[in-house]
Amino acid sequence: MSNPHIPLVDLHRHLDGSLRLETMLDLAQQHHLPLPASDVASLRPFAQMGAGPGSVADLLGVGSKFSLVQQVLADYDACRRITWENLEDAVREGIDYVELRFSPLFMGERHGLDPMGVTSAICEAWQEARGRLPVQAKLIVIMSRTYGPEACWAELAAAVAHRDRGVVGLDLAGDEAGFPAHLFAEHYRRAQAADLRRTVHAGEFAGADSIRQAVLELGAERIGHGVHAADDPAVMDLLAERQIAIESCPTSNVQFGVVPGYAAHPLPLFLRRGLCVTLNTDDPGISGIDLAHEYRIARQELGLSEAEVRRLQENGVQAAFLPPGERAALVAH
Repeated sequence: MSNPHIPLVDLHRHLDGSLRLETMLDLAQQHHLPLPASDVASLRPFAQMGAGPGSVADLLGVGSKFSLVQQVLADYDACRRITWENLEDAVREGIDYVELRFSPLFMGERHGLDPMGVTSAICEAWQEARGRLPVQAKLIVIMSRTYGPEACWAELAAAVAHRDRGVVGLDLAGDEAGFPAHLFAEHYRRAQAADLRRTVHAGEFAGADSIRQAVLELGAERIGHGVHAADDPAVMDLLAERQIAIESCPTSNVQFGVVPGYAAHPLPLFLRRGLCVTLNTDDPGISGIDLAHEYRIARQELGLSEAEVRRLQENGVQAAFLPPGERAALVAH
């Protein structure tokens, strides 16, 4: 369990990776869309990784699991619904503050939804939940590298246009090796000029140099995953010197083959080197987990002490994309 005296936060949670299976079935039925199964139990193996290490067969199926999400996001109402349900699920997990991230291009791709419209729908649900659900939340727009830098301008535009409607940050995710950081340097310069906070998926499916580039070329304030920072002490030193937080997601990293098992995960190393590492879920719907699961893993599989678990939780509060007044209010809550 997490420490009840410290706010519980999740800084790296993908909106489209957190879909309820019941909702997937309901949306498919509503829009007459095909799914590989017609009940929750039968759908689960198609939609979730399960909690153990991923086999090669599992990894080949990761894309198909995300494809199922795209399949059911048939209109803007579906985008609103899954946002509201994500926030409800955060409340159920006892989370005090959550940052939900999403790629509007990815979410709208299958049914031709406009990135601006997807973002507006998500922000509408976020606004509706404020004051009605007992969880504080912010939104981060992802630019999907895989679509290429030109297409990503539309995602940046959606982020900038919704700065006053819940969007606080910009992220970059997707094919690290095929689309390196320098291709998105101008996007990040404009994001900084627009007062958007900046995080980058790096060191997940590419090496430590991808993290260095995210920091030096994109001005990243946080690094998503950052697993391969462990391969280069100089990169760990860079993160420490600049106080750049790592958004760590151990179960996701095991399931998707980033590390061979929990014993090989570098989160304990990062903590012991004094890095601001945080604990998060990534895609809890696809991984079949919740945040409490990751805290159990931190103790039982990663071997963290109570003091180290507490520091993880404190780091999450420190690294949140919150202005000082809202951070103080979260801590005082």
